[in-house]
Amino acid sequence: MAKDGYGFLTGVFLFFILMLAGAIISRNFLLEILALISFVFLLFSFYFFRDPERQTPAMENAIISPADGKIIVIDEVNEPDYFKGRVKKVSIFMSVTDVHVNRIPVSGKVNYFNYKKGSFLPAYHEDASLQNEHTSIGIENEKMKILFRQIAGILARRIVCHIREGNKVTRGERFGMIKFGSRVDIFVPLHVEIKVKLNDKVKAGETIIGIY
Repeated sequence: MAKDGYGFLTGVFLFFILMLAGAIISRNFLLEILALISFVFLLFSFYFFRDPERQTPAMENAIISPADGKIIVIDEVNEPDYFKGRVKKVSIFMSVTDVHVNRIPVSGKVNYFNYKKGSFLPAYHEDASLQNEHTSIGIENEKMKILFRQIAGILARRIVCHIREGNKVTRGERFGMIKFGSRVDIFVPLHVEIKVKLNDKVKAGETIIGIY
């Protein structure tokens, strides 16, 4: 289980116990319904906050997917904040059924971090990349640099990120999550060879997004 889900799971469990106790004591039909609903939501929450182990490829020049989900955008765009120029962009849509633990795509040092409040458009909407609440992380090593962005969605109102500027990170390690449906954008230099295509399913810490 993802550690970032412990508090949420505890809250749901306590609510279920409260509703169950109330239903048993009072024989109230409404409390019985609430107890059933909260039990189903508790089971779903255990499923949502799962955190399976992943085998990260040993290829040194590989960029690994930071998120589970489906590739919805592969494009060349202008990135004005970190690269300050043209880059390749890959977007991953994370449905509510995907694993939501995020992992580091390349080893290096975090030399850019920016959190921005914003809207909560559906994560698959193209404008969500800039308008929605998001956290942007830039990592650089001796060979290249990369920017990736955790983007909140219409249901995902909680972005968790445990790294900050100055941290040294290792490819494949966990760094946070986005709760209940979201999106992650990846920005890489133009010379990077993208190894995924539209609608591909990818796994955080395992799937190779590109080669540099």
